[in-house]
Amino acid sequence: MLDSAISTFITKHHLLTLATCKDNLPYCTSCFYAFLDESATFVIATDIHKTRHGKEALENAHVAGTVALETKIVGKIQGAQFTGIFKEASESERKAYFKRFPYALAMLPTLWSIEVTYLKFTDNTLGFGKKLEFIASN
Repeated sequence: MLDSAISTFITKHHLLTLATCKDNLPYCTSCFYAFLDESATFVIATDIHKTRHGKEALENAHVAGTVALETKIVGKIQGAQFTGIFKEASESERKAYFKRFPYALAMLPTLWSIEVTYLKFTDNTLGFGKKLEFIASN
């Protein structure tokens, strides 16, 4: 189960950086997301035929990413770094995405989920360099 501080932070934001890799060449992109706290899953929209990150995630489902608060104030720094497994979104995950971004339904996007396997959350509001971790149980 995710710590409530992690859940609160992630649900307040809507943009993640997704990192993929093919042939030892890394790549990253920004994606809007919905987050399902109970399953520690991000849901994103991407076209696997037209985007580099989509194609790479299909070939290598092990992805990584970040969600970060942009601030210059050291005491307010917060951010999460995660690894996860990229796969087709389930119906409940699709519903969560469209609930958060109802206008996206008009575009009929293909939705994908990232099941978090590991997450480290840095939260300087809890003390300088304070880190919380989540490791998924199998």
